[in-house]
Amino acid sequence: MSIKSTTPKLIIDIQYASPAIEAILSDVASTALIKKWVRTATNRGGLLTLRFVNDAEGKKLNFNFRKKDYATNVLTFPYELTKHALVADIIFCLPVIQKEVRAQNKSFKAHLAHLIVHGCLHAQGLNHEVDKDAKKMEALEVQILQNLGITNPY
Repeated sequence: MSIKSTTPKLIIDIQYASPAIEAILSDVASTALIKKWVRTATNRGGLLTLRFVNDAEGKKLNFNFRKKDYATNVLTFPYELTKHALVADIIFCLPVIQKEVRAQNKSFKAHLAHLIVHGCLHAQGLNHEVDKDAKKMEALEVQILQNLGITNPY
């Protein structure tokens, strides 16, 4: 007799805006590793789409949905969230992430893992609009990253 899990399966769809973006990312983290980061940060089933884009697409999405006329590192679009499941798109702007890595002298892999964890937490309803929520979200990010063997990004 087997016991069936009440948590639905998490489907992770990874999209790349171009073969060049896919090539850059594949040098940093395999699809399997990215999915491991997502699963470690996500305690629900459902569907998460991660899309890696260029500056133009990142800027367009940030303007259309947030009225900010620049590309940002990560945008999360949560569509559905229940106790056991979620549906969300998470957009990562690769050129912005690369600039941050250089400017902050960080490891590309560690920074990418942090942003993926960050986006996954947003998809689960966490935010950092007020200090109390930001501290809670940051502490959770640090804990998840530590479980993945990645040092505190703050």
